Amino acid sequence: MLDIISFHPNLGFNRTMFTLQRILVSSKATLTSVDTELNTVLLIWMWPFGSKFDLNCNIFNIRCHLTDDKSLYHKAHGVIFHHRDITVASLPKEPRPWFQKWVWFNMESPAHSGQIPEINHLFNLTCSYRLDSNIPVPYGQLLPLSSGIESFELPPKDKLVCWIVSNWNPNFRRVQFYNELKKHVQINTYGRAFQQRVSDQDYTEIISSCKFYFSFENSIYKDYITEKLFRPMKLGSVPIVLGPPRQNYEEHIPADSFIHVDDFSTPKELAERILYLNRNITEYMKYINWKNRFEVQLGGFGQEHACRTCSYLQKNRRYQAFHDLNKWYWG
Repeated sequence: MLDIISFHPNLGFNRTMFTLQRILVSSKATLTSVDTELNTVLLIWMWPFGSKFDLNCNIFNIRCHLTDDKSLYHKAHGVIFHHRDITVASLPKEPRPWFQKWVWFNMESPAHSGQIPEINHLFNLTCSYRLDSNIPVPYGQLLPLSSGIESFELPPKDKLVCWIVSNWNPNFRRVQFYNELKKHVQINTYGRAFQQRVSDQDYTEIISSCKFYFSFENSIYKDYITEKLFRPMKLGSVPIVLGPPRQNYEEHIPADSFIHVDDFSTPKELAERILYLNRNITEYMKYINWKNRFEVQLGGFGQEHACRTCSYLQKNRRYQAFHDLNKWYWG
């Protein structure tokens, strides 16, 4: 479905895109053994957060048999378990067939994912936002612009900096940073934390009208780079990020597409940079120029993880084991 291409923005982004493509690409060449692929069964042991999704993988150009029918347990090549829904009592009681792989699936950061000691050595594979997962499914990614797509037109901007936030905790670094930065630059705030709920339509209109957006993560961990970054990028706002180090961001997006708070010694210095870019459109547009080469593809939740996992099982029949989940994820 995706073509192998060359990327040039910077080495980290380049290397990561090739790695993701090797895992996520499903070309016509992989569809030669249709019968074999349709016989690959992935059992969804519990629906993530109770939300069901389509069991068809055609939109990912993947042919697989997804099911939630637990009577097929002994035939399933893989069983996928959503971490936030796992309890020890909910796990299969019958022995695991020798050919079957158990897959640990989680998109929450370690701060919002409680450890379950009993499952530490249970799984064969991992599926998460982390790029070093067996099956990485990031919250978003940049793909080369498809041919025929018109060049990006910057939406009209009538706001300088915006932030939409629901989860407010005065001990969070992002809240402390905001409280200092607002002394030096005007910030338009929305969301439940500011008693102003935002609909999907409101979100699109607000973000499109902002020159900069606070893409502040609620916790800071490797590769935990969420839709808080990718949705504003898609809508034409320059993200100001607070999360893992800049080097980690550069494994996901071009180095010149965002501003990292760690690039500045104080919030006041960042405010001065924002005000400078507001006065200098040529310099500001350097953060937008990537949109002439790439487009944002947002990750799906649940269905994409199941389909990517099933595709991985088709291509990797050998035995695999994951020996220390706690050390890898929470370590």
